[in-house]
Amino acid sequence: MKHKVESAWEGGMKFDTEVNGHHFFIDQAGENGDDSGPRPKPLMLAALAGCTGMDVISLLKKMRQEVEYFNLVVEGDTEDEHPNAFVKMHLIYEFKGKDLDMEKIEKSINLSMERYCGVSAVYRKAGIEMTHEVRMV
Repeated sequence: MKHKVESAWEGGMKFDTEVNGHHFFIDQAGENGDDSGPRPKPLMLAALAGCTGMDVISLLKKMRQEVEYFNLVVEGDTEDEHPNAFVKMHLIYEFKGKDLDMEKIEKSINLSMERYCGVSAVYRKAGIEMTHEVRMV
């Protein structure tokens, strides 16, 4: 399967980006940008959150788990020198629901991160360390 994203320069550091028919800006703050959109590297964290989040919700639904609330926080640590690449990502899965089974939650997370989520697969191949934790709220 081939994917395509278009990103048209709007001046400064602002790019009008189209993904699957949805437009958003990528930009930076400061003298070169007007802060009209997120920076590129945090979008990598958002891609991981969306990928594993969709997997986990889908899997838990199949496991007949009644999730009332789900939030996912992804933290990324970068190296100190350029290109300041990510070296570690930590995912915090937050859940609330009636009689949620922790074993099923962990199973859904592990299936996502090890088998289904293409974003985490790319990041693992790049050598990014990934850890996670589960919080019941």
